[in-house]
Amino acid sequence: MLDERKRYLVIGGRGFIGSYLVEALLAAGHNVRSFDRAGSQPQKAELEADERQFEFVAGDFCNPEDIARAVQGCDVCFHLVCTTLPKSSNADPVFDVSSNVQGSLRLLQYSVDAGLTKVVFVSSGGTVYGTPKYSPLDESHPTDPICSYGVTKLAIEKYCEVFRQLYGLEYSVLRLSNPYGERQRTDAGQGAAAVFSSKAIKGEPVEVWGDGEVIRDYIYVGDAAAALVAAAEYRGEHRVFNIGSGQGVSTNMLLKTIERCLDRKIERVDLPGRAFDVRENVLDISLAKSELLWCPEVDLETGLARLIAWLRG
Repeated sequence: MLDERKRYLVIGGRGFIGSYLVEALLAAGHNVRSFDRAGSQPQKAELEADERQFEFVAGDFCNPEDIARAVQGCDVCFHLVCTTLPKSSNADPVFDVSSNVQGSLRLLQYSVDAGLTKVVFVSSGGTVYGTPKYSPLDESHPTDPICSYGVTKLAIEKYCEVFRQLYGLEYSVLRLSNPYGERQRTDAGQGAAAVFSSKAIKGEPVEVWGDGEVIRDYIYVGDAAAALVAAAEYRGEHRVFNIGSGQGVSTNMLLKTIERCLDRKIERVDLPGRAFDVRENVLDISLAKSELLWCPEVDLETGLARLIAWLRG
């Protein structure tokens, strides 16, 4: 169990993954401060929470004063915010660095100044490794990202270690695969499971880049949130963990699974492959299983059925 005497700060607490994390922490009876943009929508768990247990702080991740205010009085911080997407990050790498790396450095520095004991950072298992030299990818695989998104995630990972060495700020890095599930946006240009499911429900054609044999690792959002909670309480020697299903699923397989959930065929439009898409990305999650005592519980078909039911309202 997490230490109930601590206050847990969730940067990006009203985002897709963050909302599930806040929900899990509140359900376990912990003190939570959620930080997100003004005007972001609260979930049911927030609205029903005791004000002595939960606090929402509105602000901008790129505003130093907002971040300095958010960390005050907290003990552990979950860093889930990212201002870019993998497919768009190469278009403006300067913005990627200035917003994500600089913003994260400020968060780390203010966390030290405020006396936080640990930061849990959500990195990208889908981009930090680059083109696989073997599969599945373990945490010791070379890191040669081919998009700016992966470079900035990796840079933030390295700065976490710098701050541990210099100031004793502990951290855990979770290299997350492709999360999916209820509450996922379908208009952000990211998240094949949600975008494909939404289009299929509406009877719209699904765009498939390449031959459909690009392989990815999909993790249900509730399982991802559970891994974050496990990482916060972890006290062992390891600091970087792959978090995914450990199973490879091609785009074609994903579409077939959605078709089974809908019990009908999906119209598709085949387009040329994209340069930033590696052919295969499957994570070895054995370290997380043995060290965090965590294991994904929701299989792809079950998770997609939940997502589709939510999308249908």
